[in-house]
Amino acid sequence: MRGSLSFSGVHRARSLSMRLLVMGGTWFLGRHIAEAALTKGWDVTTFNRGRSGKDVPGVKPVHGDRTVIEDVQRFAAHGPWDAVIDTSSSDLPPRDVLLTASTLKDCAARWVHVSTVSVYRGWPHRHLTDDSELLECPADADESYGYTGEDGSPTVYGFQKAGGERAVTESFADRAVFLRPGVILGPGEYVGRLPWWLRRAHQGGPFVAPAPAQRLIQPVDVRDVAAFALDQAVSEFESGSYNVAHPDGITFENFLGACLEVTGGAGRPVWVDPAVLIENGVKQWTELPCGAPTAVSGQWIRAGLLPQDSAADRCARPSATPGIGCRTTAAPWTTRGGQNTGSTLRKRRRLSLRSDQAFSAGISYGGGGADAGLEGG
Repeated sequence: MRGSLSFSGVHRARSLSMRLLVMGGTWFLGRHIAEAALTKGWDVTTFNRGRSGKDVPGVKPVHGDRTVIEDVQRFAAHGPWDAVIDTSSSDLPPRDVLLTASTLKDCAARWVHVSTVSVYRGWPHRHLTDDSELLECPADADESYGYTGEDGSPTVYGFQKAGGERAVTESFADRAVFLRPGVILGPGEYVGRLPWWLRRAHQGGPFVAPAPAQRLIQPVDVRDVAAFALDQAVSEFESGSYNVAHPDGITFENFLGACLEVTGGAGRPVWVDPAVLIENGVKQWTELPCGAPTAVSGQWIRAGLLPQDSAADRCARPSATPGIGCRTTAAPWTTRGGQNTGSTLRKRRRLSLRSDQAFSAGISYGGGGADAGLEGG
């Protein structure tokens, strides 16, 4: 190891040239962070397994498995760093996050941890603030810890991510910053949420959209999240946790309208009552991306998109064009991504067949028309 970073000299180091470690750094958010840091003239190291995408030109790539102590100790020797931004812990149990954080605590001055809004105990049923109560999970928990409620809340994922936050806190204390995004959209997205809607809008014809049309959602552009993460890496504030979401919210109608506009599509959203979707077994997230909330007592709640007080509104307000809450046209959203983007989108297209079935069922439900819970838009 090159030696521990003198924390008393952190601000001096940051004012010159930041040394940044990005955990991940080859696709979507991690890639945007690495690219943006390089444009600032920062010295950027990335650590990943070398499987999910190509290394960003200009970074110092180190390949290894962060769940293997020998690999972690080996890449720690490439430090010290002024900050670590962790974008690669979404599938890791807390104990693996603890392994990395505890190993790096003496060679990194600050840890910016990309977490999730799912860590909140009240998610997705209640309005959230940065200080809302979190789920409880030990820092050394394995992947078996937690449970998923009958209505889909809380989730094992939420428990695991809460434990990951605790693991970072145990190692970095007041040198840790937690970013809790809801839905991140933008160039390079590999989950397939926005690309699914763009392709469906472009395809034309009527397509299912979850009513009501004026429901607010809070997606945030990946480039804004990357910029906010970099801001936190150099922030003079010691620590904090931040909900990262569109500060104002946009209606789902405007979201789909923007998809139609940028693709030049001739599609027409048909707003389907949640009861029809529930009857036909349409699942949240996977079968109507971004818009399909969890069923609770026969009704839908805005899973992943409930109103959140957004710290990004106070510290780095996302720049959003009217309607879509993002800053680009259709082409970049569908052409840049990780190696799994194509297979993920193919899966989305297969799943969308059930949405089409829900549309067909809805037309005949109760005789069709508005009485069937359908509204043309």
